[in-house]
Amino acid sequence: MAYTDAVVAYEKYLKSGHKPKKKIKLHIADSYYYINNYAKAQSWYERVGVSKLKNTQFNNYVQALKAQGAYEKANEVLLTYLKSKGNSSGLLKRFEEQRDYLDSINALEPRYTIKNLDINTDKSDFGTAFYGDEIIYSSAKNTVYREKELYKWNKQPFLDLYVAAQNIESDTILKDESQFLPKQQNRYHTAGLVFTDDLQTVYYSTNTVKGKFHLENDDAGTNNIRIMRADIADEKYEAVQVLPFNDIEYSVGHPALTPDGKWLLFISDMPGGYGATDIYRVEVLSKGKYGKPINLGPTINTEGKEMFPFISDDKLYFASDGYFGMGGLDVYESKFTTNFDFEAPKNLGSPVNSNFDDFAYIVSDDGSYGYFSSNRTGGKGDDDIYYFAKKDIENEFECEHILTGIVTDAVSGKPIEGVTIKVGDGYGEVVGTGDVTTDTEGRYVLEEVPCNFYIMAGAFKKGYSTDTEDITTPGAPSGEVKIDFQLDKYSNLVVKEGKVEKIKINPIYFDFDKHTINNKAKLELDKVVYVLKKFPDIRIKIESHTDSRGSDAYNEVLSQRRATSTYNYIISKGIAASRIESVKGYGEKRLRNHCSNGVPCNKEEHLYNRRSDFIIVNK
Repeated sequence: MAYTDAVVAYEKYLKSGHKPKKKIKLHIADSYYYINNYAKAQSWYERVGVSKLKNTQFNNYVQALKAQGAYEKANEVLLTYLKSKGNSSGLLKRFEEQRDYLDSINALEPRYTIKNLDINTDKSDFGTAFYGDEIIYSSAKNTVYREKELYKWNKQPFLDLYVAAQNIESDTILKDESQFLPKQQNRYHTAGLVFTDDLQTVYYSTNTVKGKFHLENDDAGTNNIRIMRADIADEKYEAVQVLPFNDIEYSVGHPALTPDGKWLLFISDMPGGYGATDIYRVEVLSKGKYGKPINLGPTINTEGKEMFPFISDDKLYFASDGYFGMGGLDVYESKFTTNFDFEAPKNLGSPVNSNFDDFAYIVSDDGSYGYFSSNRTGGKGDDDIYYFAKKDIENEFECEHILTGIVTDAVSGKPIEGVTIKVGDGYGEVVGTGDVTTDTEGRYVLEEVPCNFYIMAGAFKKGYSTDTEDITTPGAPSGEVKIDFQLDKYSNLVVKEGKVEKIKINPIYFDFDKHTINNKAKLELDKVVYVLKKFPDIRIKIESHTDSRGSDAYNEVLSQRRATSTYNYIISKGIAASRIESVKGYGEKRLRNHCSNGVPCNKEEHLYNRRSDFIIVNK
């Protein structure tokens, strides 16, 4: 990863007249990319051929285009790439949704003001952590070093930790920074840290070393990152622990803690992930012990890089280059439950995100201010730390509408009482006078909704589907905006067989000895898709069955193919794979009538056994 030296060597190699093969071209492109020379990186990726690039290099190529402002070309290339992969994974739909969402929030008035901090230097400064009234951050500003002590990637000194006082009133930081616990610094990287609430324990990232002075490399010769834990007492670390899930063969870093301190989140490139680096969680047990690392799953992790997790209340913030973003790493927000069920991440938009790397986002407990890091143009050096403050938009709008409407049952058309109406802006912040509920006539009234303003409105009631609508309200003069909602009652869409609930559809009958989805089956499967979209908490399992004709072993294989076909169809309609818990073919093991092996039956009787069920496992 000595990319700066690699570029020098490759340029010398090329000047000598060599004509590099594909593998060398990729190395040259990557080397330019990782030292932020995006124009030359783009040129070399294109010499290889965009269609020949694998996932990581293709993502680098797209990011190189965005870093130069070539958004139209980047989107065109990405769209072609996703279409070539088909839509079975839902990536194309996700691309379109994220593109539309990003366009909508970037059209809004920015909700943040940002400021480049006085502590930034011409070197790399990034990665803040709250430490009482101070912040701790990482920097390569060390001016006392020897040439051999430079980090080979970018020829800067290794990272040390520094402490600086916050001065929120003046939206800046006092420039009285010094090294944090200077006796605990080593000669290599120390960065990416988080403290427990009592500030008595710290988790931090550092190079894997033997003893104190020698780097320890994996089998490929790469030095990886590990997470350390230590207690803080008398200005030094005590009870220092190398966390048990570290491994010399891969990196583990960027620790973050849930507010209750019971879970530690981190990033890693360990085997079995979804992309270059994924976010994991591990339970913090007593006496310095930890549970088994658990991947956060495909709702959060992508084929790209997920990095720098941070948790505030019920929201996970992280940086990623694997979603449709503005370029490089972008900061995302995802709400989650106590069971770590995550909502689809949302891009924070401008000005937090840019067409360069934006990352290491942290926010105060009240959400009013925080810090992030970026290597965007206009900074003081490599990576810089930025302070942000949330704008107070209260009483900003002179023109206001009243939002009103009626909520009815989608089947009976009757009004529904007690439905909660929620309205937010593009960032999810509450708009107007807050949540209201419908009266006995199904009517609601919500006041103080701004004119000419993008809103997301939704109707919610337990036992019913959700219904949402996004609109931009009319401009002046003030008046009334009407949005009606229709909800489906859960009990109308399911059928109960004993203790088992299934999605109510007409039987899906497959043609004899076939597993393809015919037009009649599509009509019924669309009902399954409808239920899953209207009830985002529902998870199902798919079970498929055959009649008794044919051998038992063949029928089991055939039913599995049928189950897989229905699964693929549902996923192709934009349903997340995580919503389907299992896909199982049972062959002829669960016949619904007497037509077992050797029993004479007519076509209709055999047809009765060829079906698929969609069993609800989570309401």
